[in-house]
Amino acid sequence: MDLFVSATPFEAAYLRPRAGESFRFHGREGLLGEGWAWLELGVGKVNAAMTLAAYLEAEPQVRRVLVLGIAGAYPGTGLRPGDLVLASEEVQADLGTRRGMEPLGFPALERKGRRYYNRFPADPDYTAWLARRLGLRPLPLLTADRVSESVEEAYGRARAWRAAAENMEGAAVAQVALWRGLPWAELRAVSNLAGVREKAKWRTDDALRALEQALFRLLHV
Repeated sequence: MDLFVSATPFEAAYLRPRAGESFRFHGREGLLGEGWAWLELGVGKVNAAMTLAAYLEAEPQVRRVLVLGIAGAYPGTGLRPGDLVLASEEVQADLGTRRGMEPLGFPALERKGRRYYNRFPADPDYTAWLARRLGLRPLPLLTADRVSESVEEAYGRARAWRAAAENMEGAAVAQVALWRGLPWAELRAVSNLAGVREKAKWRTDDALRALEQALFRLLHV
């Protein structure tokens, strides 16, 4: 079974008409379709990690995980509201020092002899398949508990971590999936420029339409 995950229900509302049934999991919303499930994670890294880990423990038939959601694009990337962005990796930007965990000597995750500090690579096969299907070039995404509150701050994050867009959950999903040995990928649509907090300037509807069209192509619907 493919598991789709989003921080909030509105980021996957377009799946509801395609689902056969709905469910609740520890207070979160969920949907079941043919060969797939969708699960609400909650906002932020802690919510995402604990919800996903509990669900994977309860549902061992999950074979891979796809994060779906919106994101803020960093300045200078060329990404605009309504564009899709596919993750090559997730950066957990607010763990450790300004340069991450490696200067402290503590990996965030160690598995099969490999140490992961702040960068969690997306599954190469799953991501390559998505890239071919959707005509996208994978780019690094950044996760932070606190979003950029100005364009200057957004630019600084983009430059420091070489990332294309930011969100609040992706690195947590990546870390859990890697820990469990599950392939993971992430597809987001740009709703706004990172650092722009005026919701009137956001184009969330365009982002959700882009996600809907992309996912239904993947589902062959």
